[in-house]
Amino acid sequence: MIVAVAGGKGGVGKSTLAYNLAGALDGLVVDADLTMADLPGGRERGPDLHDVLADRATPAEAVRPGAVDVLPCGRTLAGARLADVRRLREAVAVGGYEYVVVDSPAGLRVDAGAPLAVADACLLVASPTRWALADAIAARELARELDCGLAAVALNRTVEDPPTEAVGRALGAPATAVPADPRLARSLATETPVVETDAESAAARAVDELAAAVRRCAVA
Repeated sequence: MIVAVAGGKGGVGKSTLAYNLAGALDGLVVDADLTMADLPGGRERGPDLHDVLADRATPAEAVRPGAVDVLPCGRTLAGARLADVRRLREAVAVGGYEYVVVDSPAGLRVDAGAPLAVADACLLVASPTRWALADAIAARELARELDCGLAAVALNRTVEDPPTEAVGRALGAPATAVPADPRLARSLATETPVVETDAESAAARAVDELAAAVRRCAVA
């Protein structure tokens, strides 16, 4: 199953949740932001998504194994220019993974819609601010246009009394509140998902809840 993690503008924690969701699902996470990659990519030198989309490497050759397996994206404009986003469906079809989580670019550009176009379902991420929720609603409409189902909604970096019910109604799926937890924020830098390092934390329980929603969507 291919799951796109989307949410409109940047800064809402999509990459962090994509990485941790892949960890909870024992899957692969793909950094599909061709110009502003966020996921870990420096474990070792080798081909990346830019190379795969330019037909210079196979998807399997670009995967970096770790606590969470990552197919990273390059960080050069030259690589982004040569990358053909029309090859994304082939690029994320990596054998051996039941779940492939694709971290989508921010915004609603053509490249941002590409992961939604190839995904079976999406996870929408928003922070509890008016502008972030408006962007998430716009991303939901784009997903509908591209026939991408909605697996779950993550209301990220919440503190007290998050409006999960209202957000769920607005986006059309139950929303899970993910607390503002520095351990979750550090998971990318340490390359260790919170479900492994702090399995009993509220953040890990929220990620597990999102993973369970994805699994239910897969069998629906």
